[in-house]
Amino acid sequence: MSDTPVIGVLALQGDVREHLIALASADALARLVRRPEELAEVDGLVIPGGESTTMSKLAVLFGMMEPLRERVRAGMPVYGTCAGMILLAEKILDPRSGQETVGGIDMIVRRNAFGRQNESFEAAVEVAGIGGGPVEGVFIRAPWVESVGAGAEVIAEHGGHIVAVRQGNVLATSFHPELTGDHRMHALFVDMVRAVK
Repeated sequence: MSDTPVIGVLALQGDVREHLIALASADALARLVRRPEELAEVDGLVIPGGESTTMSKLAVLFGMMEPLRERVRAGMPVYGTCAGMILLAEKILDPRSGQETVGGIDMIVRRNAFGRQNESFEAAVEVAGIGGGPVEGVFIRAPWVESVGAGAEVIAEHGGHIVAVRQGNVLATSFHPELTGDHRMHALFVDMVRAVK
């Protein structure tokens, strides 16, 4: 049991339940994280999709923004999907007023780049480092990555746009793999956590 990493899901807003299920299926002990003391007890963290501006403001309100930044800087593995990707960017191309990021990946993201809610779609995405064929990704008001710095590795593109990036212990995807039943992205993240645990 000691090899089982404890991975939190930031439960301020968004599709938390689906991530808990995906992490459990990838042999992690998954738990909700809402407060700094809960963050201190996990080996890694998933930042789910949702509304990035709201999540940013709630993180500040709940006293989570600085502890999140500190843990990421200290090397805690983090995986962000959709809005989570935006929160892990060093820079947002078109931030809303008062929107902050946690940072962790040297990238510039564009919010809602793939269009509005009614333009949501599913697509097969080839992800470097994931065997067994493409990952099925759900894109819902998804961002894309405009550019990455030298430290960031692009691991997937779709339609000529960067949709998955990794930098050290930080992983981010534009899409929602937790909504598909394909848990290989979560398995990759659990392996990242296990490697530094």
